[in-house]
Amino acid sequence: MTQYEQAAIVANFLAERLEVMPAVWVVLGSGLGAFADTLNSAQRFAYTDLPHFPPATVAGHGGAVIVGQCQSVTVGVMQGRFHYYEGYELDQVTLPIRVAKLLGGVRPCRPRGNRLIVTNAAGGLNPNFTAGDLMLITDHINLLGANPLRGIHDERFGARFPDLTAAYDPDYRRIALESADQLGLTLQQGIYVAVAGPTYETPAETRMLQAIAADAVGMSTVPEVIVARQMGMRVLGISCITNLAAGIANHPLSHQDVLATGQRASSQLIALLQHILPRLCEADPMV
Repeated sequence: MTQYEQAAIVANFLAERLEVMPAVWVVLGSGLGAFADTLNSAQRFAYTDLPHFPPATVAGHGGAVIVGQCQSVTVGVMQGRFHYYEGYELDQVTLPIRVAKLLGGVRPCRPRGNRLIVTNAAGGLNPNFTAGDLMLITDHINLLGANPLRGIHDERFGARFPDLTAAYDPDYRRIALESADQLGLTLQQGIYVAVAGPTYETPAETRMLQAIAADAVGMSTVPEVIVARQMGMRVLGISCITNLAAGIANHPLSHQDVLATGQRASSQLIALLQHILPRLCEADPMV
């Protein structure tokens, strides 16, 4: 069975059960799942109950699709994600994004699933960052050693060679910066680099990543953004700097610390998302 067929099956499964269709999708990273708990009139579908979805195996990833209301906006939330380092292939890692896009086409009169916000927990490479900062992703570097578009090309998903010049939508970034300013939040900006993991980087690797102009390092997000852009979705990316990278931090790194910092920063992320979401729809009413 092709990935398109799998995504279509999941999209139809959800469409048959959803009371309303999402206008914006949000992927929540490690320790950042609390935003889903703020949605009103929410419907929840565990990943393990969805056809073709593997389980989320990493602590801090709730493993559910949640659809509900954030103010006037119907939001679809991926509470947790799949990672390459878990042993999943990239077509499995990116299946939720494929589903989000195809779901918009199941009911043509509804919003078409073209808006995506990706969040993640990341290590800070920029010496001006501190743990707990939020960083607006301006661009990315793919060091996973793999690309989700490798292999047989299915034209139903879009172009074989998609342009990533503006992978992170400039208008969405402007809205995010304006929202942060209005809320009095500091929103850093920078380049996110994805590595395969699951080990944290060595001090030497930290220096290498800084030398190639990366500001934050993580183990996710980039495959999702690549397939989203292939399918014509507009993307906003926000990293939570949950730790300083090895060689910068003066203590050993641990996933428990990442989760704890993410949870502490989640209130700022929730406020920012709640401010951003209606403005994305106002700025892009036809999507």
